[in-house]
Amino acid sequence: MSNKRVLMLSSSKVGNEDYLATAKNSILPFLGEIKSAIFIPYAGVSMSWDLYTQKVQEALPEISIQGIHTCSNPIDAIKQASAVIVGGGNTFNLLHELQINRLIEPINNAVNHGMPYIGWSAGSNICGLSIKTTNDMPIIQPQSFSALGFVPFQINPHYSDYQPPGHNGETRAQRIAEFCILNPDTPVVGIREGSGLLLENQELRLVGDLEGIVFNGNGHQIIPVNADLSYLLKQNIEG
Repeated sequence: MSNKRVLMLSSSKVGNEDYLATAKNSILPFLGEIKSAIFIPYAGVSMSWDLYTQKVQEALPEISIQGIHTCSNPIDAIKQASAVIVGGGNTFNLLHELQINRLIEPINNAVNHGMPYIGWSAGSNICGLSIKTTNDMPIIQPQSFSALGFVPFQINPHYSDYQPPGHNGETRAQRIAEFCILNPDTPVVGIREGSGLLLENQELRLVGDLEGIVFNGNGHQIIPVNADLSYLLKQNIEG
């Protein structure tokens, strides 16, 4: 049985804090003695991948970061990596690049053999069954919406209940409910900024100081802080 180690963070920052300031408190303990990682900047669209990689390196000086776009053979780079970090941005572009570079299977194989995976925002979104519950605009069409499938449910990062006064568009909860109507057996886990999901030792837990939320065909329920969500790993779900 595989022993996946996956840290799925909702966001790169909370409020006006420095980049990865809160996330770093989860990232470094998760990596432990690991001091190098391959960074996948494919979700970056408005920022060059070089600058994106540099930004992450500056935020995580304790780790040697290499952008996968600089590797002569990205597939081999994943196979040899001590850890993989996937940043946020546009989920559609991220999945598109992973697919055209044939990296979905190598990443899955590496993670199934215990390589740590860290993602935030779009990098967390692709850890679920598909990207159908992303918040992003479909600026490019990937080969399919199917994602890495580390967990047998959907993820919605940056989850918020906020509704601006006078705004008549659907709330985040209403959009997710639409997915659940069409996919009643597939849960959707909403994680708020500053929180995340930790998959380790075949257990799943909500990390951070904020509650989460789980949607399904029967409605939704609040996830308490530090809740054990391992029951979601036992879902018998088709992708």
